[in-house]
Amino acid sequence: MNDQALSTVDAGLALAVFNSDGLLPAVIQQWDTGQVLMLGWMDREALRRTLTEGRVTFWSRSRQEYWRKGDTSGHGQYVKSAALDCDADTLLVRVDQVGAACHTGTPTCFDGRDIDVATGTRPAASAESAI
Repeated sequence: MNDQALSTVDAGLALAVFNSDGLLPAVIQQWDTGQVLMLGWMDREALRRTLTEGRVTFWSRSRQEYWRKGDTSGHGQYVKSAALDCDADTLLVRVDQVGAACHTGTPTCFDGRDIDVATGTRPAASAESAI
């Protein structure tokens, strides 16, 4: 890694706002389709590893250890880009997902549990707002 990339990683680590448990939620998205694959948690070290190693690393809250998607299943997540949100308290990681993203074997963790909701309708644009 070059010095410029290292300074970018350091800046990202300095900007990230971790919650009271020292964790940052990380939304994982397929880089080319935009499909949301899963949500995981990172502490500062998991974030550092993700930004420097090219594979997504998470902190397991239940096992209290680091883990990388695919180390046992072969279904890896290869980092394409990462961005903090406007408050720097949520991370979006765009990845090249190999195999299933969900531990249940589905492509995304958001398959099959849709919730019935009231849907909204965008207001009609007025002539004044079109100007």
